[in-house]
Formats: sequence, structure tokens, C-alpha cells
Amino acid sequence: MATVKTAKAQSHAVNLRVREEVRALIDRAARSRGTSRSDFMIDAARRAAEEALLDQCLVQVDAASFDHFAAVLDAPPASPGFQRLMQAKTPWQA
Repeated sequence: MATVKTAKAQSHAVNLRVREEVRALIDRAARSRGTSRSDFMIDAARRAAEEALLDQCLVQVDAASFDHFAAVLDAPPASPGFQRLMQAKTPWQA
């Protein structure tokens, strides 16, 4: 029978210095999720890192597609619904 070797996941320490009120807030949030402070912070940092990287999306298109895209962005909206929306009073102006 063949044996399968699995790579052992290595973990590395990351030290952070935070103000007492921030630590208390993190501890409170971690308790509300039923997790440790470390696990809560790792999960929050991972989600923030993924979001930051996803925000930097590169889309490559040919010149004709880009010209069409730029023309659409440069053209002012002309529908009656848009005009009505722009003329509506905002709640703080009422």
C-alpha cells in the first residue's frame, strides 16, 4: 500500500502592539464568535488581505474594446429616469 506524504503546515508568529481598548474590543468580538483572539485576528486579517488583492483587478482588452468602454464612460446618461433621479430632492434637503 502506498503512503501519501503530506506537507506539515508551518505557522509563524506575528507580534502586534495594540492599545488596551482595541485589544478589549477584539477580545469581545472573538468571544461573540466563540473563537480565540488569535483565530479571530487571523481570520480578519486574511479577509482584509483577500479584499485588498481582489480590489486590484487587472482587465486586459483590445484597443477597440477599450475605446468603446471609454466612450460609454464619457457619455453622459440621457435616459428620462436618470434626469428624474438627478432632479429629486435628497432626504437632507427636504
